[in-house]
Amino acid sequence: MATKMKIKAGKSGGHDVLVLAKHPMETGLRKDAKTGEKVPEHFITTMKFSLNGEEFAQAHLGPGVSANPLVTTNLTSAKSGDTVSVSWVDNKGESDSAEATVS
Repeated sequence: MATKMKIKAGKSGGHDVLVLAKHPMETGLRKDAKTGEKVPEHFITTMKFSLNGEEFAQAHLGPGVSANPLVTTNLTSAKSGDTVSVSWVDNKGESDSAEATVS
């Protein structure tokens, strides 16, 4: 799975951090069209955002979130050259992360 992050100047000040996590986000309720069996739950549970190694936000997701979720947060204290990172873990223990520099 892949996670992409983009940082852009926010319209209301600060910087908007946009994270696109490529993930199936299965609820456990959908049936496979070929087999007719339920597709097991598989969803992101926690996403953590850090600025220069210090956590500033956390998102708790669940099975009600659509596939490939786009999560956004705003940073008011970031300056050019700062490093923003995001990491997530899902209900199966899989994880991914991404990092970007504020310009």
